[in-house]
Amino acid sequence: MSDLPLYAQAMLRPDFYPEPTSKVELVQTQMSFVFLTDHFAYKTKKAVNLGYLDYSELSERKALSEKELVLNRRLCDYAYLEVLPVTENEGGYSLGGCGEVVEYTLKMRRLPEDRMLINLLSTGGVSSGMLEKLAEKLAVFHQTARTDAEVQKYGNLEAIKYNTEENFEQTGSKVGLTVSPGEYARISSFTRSFISDNQALFNARVNGGKIRDCHGDLHAAHICFMDNICIYDCIEFNDRFRYGDVASEVAFLAMDLDHYGRADLSRRFVNSYIQKSKDTDLYKLLRFYKCYRAYIRGKVEGFKLDDPYISEAEKAKYVQKSKNYYHLADFYASPKPTLFITTGFCGCGKSTLAQSLAEVSGSVVISSDIVRKGLSNIDCHQHCFEDADQGIYSPEMTKKTYQAMFDQAGDALKEGYSVILDATFLKEDQRKQAEECAGQNNAKFVVLEVKLSPELAKKRLEERLDKQSVSDGRWEVYLKQIKSFEPLAVQPNRVIIDSSKPTDKQLSDILEFFKSNQGE
Repeated sequence: MSDLPLYAQAMLRPDFYPEPTSKVELVQTQMSFVFLTDHFAYKTKKAVNLGYLDYSELSERKALSEKELVLNRRLCDYAYLEVLPVTENEGGYSLGGCGEVVEYTLKMRRLPEDRMLINLLSTGGVSSGMLEKLAEKLAVFHQTARTDAEVQKYGNLEAIKYNTEENFEQTGSKVGLTVSPGEYARISSFTRSFISDNQALFNARVNGGKIRDCHGDLHAAHICFMDNICIYDCIEFNDRFRYGDVASEVAFLAMDLDHYGRADLSRRFVNSYIQKSKDTDLYKLLRFYKCYRAYIRGKVEGFKLDDPYISEAEKAKYVQKSKNYYHLADFYASPKPTLFITTGFCGCGKSTLAQSLAEVSGSVVISSDIVRKGLSNIDCHQHCFEDADQGIYSPEMTKKTYQAMFDQAGDALKEGYSVILDATFLKEDQRKQAEECAGQNNAKFVVLEVKLSPELAKKRLEERLDKQSVSDGRWEVYLKQIKSFEPLAVQPNRVIIDSSKPTDKQLSDILEFFKSNQGE
């Protein structure tokens, strides 16, 4: 903390603030310090010039703080209160009062942490209905947001090319560190080709009034589900990043939901927005703008490696975050979606792998456990400890379950989403049906054969019995699965996964497979 500016050190003291507070917490971004008291947040801008923003002059930090206040009141009037001076007086610092003004701080009401979308995603507290309401709010905002000649010029081809090329220029030094050479080449090639091939579409978006003064930074960390949904922390420092196609804004949040392994919610959000706005051309731009937004997030996380106020331990986390966003952008740049299927016995880690893979591939996860119980009108967490071939696990019910999974997968693949079918796929005819589903929907097909020793599988199954789980897998089921399993033929689209390895190593093996099949 001794490395912080003196005024920032003063703002860490509870007695600095006019209202009583038991403690002060500091949250940093690359461009700001945010001081959290019990009920308020005070945000000051770092005196930095990052190229795409310039906070080096105090007068500019004041003007941009005031601009931030006005802009954010459009979507979160409740939280944004006022801009206050930080003054130095007789060697001390105070909020307001007499003395030399050394900084400005934006005062905001704190929003409930447990209602933040980013936190609700981690606890499973997000419903489709919530995303529908969010889509409606955003559609109404976009319909009334400013659009004029000044705003619209940021939707023309020259502006789009400038933004995308700037990304590639600014991340050149990170190639090999956070973004691989192959990812960099594939993403840049896809981006340039898409712009070149869709010039008429981009022009139509400008002429159709789809270029608006948007939020500019619409991801899960900036949304709070209160009685009135609060969307906060929009971009104020560079109008170029806020002016743009509404499709880019929608794609930003859709991408972030994909990043958190909830492509199902991403689909619902996008479809709801299009239903409310009638903007059906948005589908044509979704993959392009998702790729663009994922790349920006990778870039921003990578920039934090150059921040002198961030510890080396924190920087290691940002390296991984940056890599994951670049992995996601690379999947979006792929010309076809992918249908993944898992195969393996219960307890071998298929579901854990499926969820982790979804976060770096933007895939919709379809679980046989959830589909099976849904078809039987049973709560997905209610256990059905029946014999392996009876009740909801009868051959007839299993056949219905797999067919329902293929139907759902087909719908998602048609919309351009990759899909992970999380099931045992013990039978060759089940795997053949999956391959046919991929072919019918112009998708790649990959089999993830997940393996684990019987000893470890038994241990995991026993531990899982005491936890909430959608799976009914038990050791006796495992033994029956071994007897009924039909081995896979050797094929080029199979990846063998050792589930005893850490999940990040399992993911690495899958990503290496993709690199080798895409020329890296």
